[in-house]
Amino acid sequence: MSSASLLHRLRTAGIDPGDSDELRLQKGLLALVSGLVSLASGLWLLIYWLLGPQLPSSLPFGLQLVIAANMLIYARWSNFEVFRTVLLSVLLFFPFMAQWALGDSVAASGLILWGVLAPVCALLCVGARESLPWFAAYVIFTLLTGAADYVLADLGGPASGVPRKVSVLFFALNFATLSSMVYLCLRFAITERRKTQGQLEEAHARLAVEQARSERLLLNILPAPIALRLKNSEETIADGCAEVSVMFADIVNFTELAAGLPPDEVFKVLNHVFSKFDELAEARGLEKIKTIGDAYMVAGGLNASLADPCGAIAELALDMRDWLAEDSALQGRNLQIRVGIGTGPVVAGVVGRKKFIYDLWGDTVNLASRITGESHPSMIQCDSTTFARLKYRFIFEDPVTLRLKGKGMVSVWRLLGRGSDKGKSPRTSRFETLDIDVSGVD
Repeated sequence: MSSASLLHRLRTAGIDPGDSDELRLQKGLLALVSGLVSLASGLWLLIYWLLGPQLPSSLPFGLQLVIAANMLIYARWSNFEVFRTVLLSVLLFFPFMAQWALGDSVAASGLILWGVLAPVCALLCVGARESLPWFAAYVIFTLLTGAADYVLADLGGPASGVPRKVSVLFFALNFATLSSMVYLCLRFAITERRKTQGQLEEAHARLAVEQARSERLLLNILPAPIALRLKNSEETIADGCAEVSVMFADIVNFTELAAGLPPDEVFKVLNHVFSKFDELAEARGLEKIKTIGDAYMVAGGLNASLADPCGAIAELALDMRDWLAEDSALQGRNLQIRVGIGTGPVVAGVVGRKKFIYDLWGDTVNLASRITGESHPSMIQCDSTTFARLKYRFIFEDPVTLRLKGKGMVSVWRLLGRGSDKGKSPRTSRFETLDIDVSGVD
């Protein structure tokens, strides 16, 4: 490792980009403690030098060397576990060794109090359970040192040779410095944890935004009850619905219109039309099923949330037809739709596991699709079940009879408008019989 790299690791406390937030906190805290202890021992050396030869300076100098060596070894080999264990051991044992060398607690000015840094740092950097042995060792060494001082006092132990003024000075320094270090360590740990908590809350807020966006995207694909079932279970979703009103709306001659437009203009027109259809369907409480080219499929009655799905479908068909005729953005394009509505039983479910789609199947769907294909521009055609549900509230033209192979004669009614619409003729006699083969229609 180059000297520049070594200095960089010392300056950054050995923190790597891939470290977790907790590991970053531990490395930063122990680097801070190493620096503070080294600074304190340097201050002690200065004081010893100012006081003259009456106090030994080898102990704080030795502490400086051990702390510096531990930091250099850590910066060189990046073994944080070894660095942590060595530092905690120095913090625990050195104060007791220094006090034993100086004499009793009075002579050493309560130097063993520094040993409390070991269990405090262990608590912050290792964990509550793992810090217990360090705390137990500190308590045991403190009791043993106190017992030894007690016995030596009774035996009239040797005089320490440390002047009382110096002893009092170092008592004050030890208490003040140790208290400051404990405070700084706790402050550093709490500040860093709050930063981490703030980052987590910020990440949680971003995740909530992304989750809400994903929810909106999912609800744009699936009805809300189906989306919830799909998220909570992996079972196949296929429901039989006894009576659903299904509507297809097909834009007349859109293929010919699109042939003369650039692709972006084709998309712009379709997006404008279908976005409005989505808005109208949502306002009526109906469920858009899908778009197929220039055809739009919507249904009502797939759940119990809508009291009158058949009436809502009829209202939507009239809304769509009238909006196309009146929208200023489409003036000059002469867009018209033909609509087919069928009411009856369907099977509704989700197909596939990837790029899945919610779809409907059954004779009702096939009938609505075929009625749409046989309709005319701006015409809304309904099957007999739909007519029976709406005949007292809407205006219909007399039926056209279609002969559908495999199903016999089918009557289709043209929806003209709402019952309150003025200028609408309630009926016109126009009976026709058409033969249409719908076998194999999906």
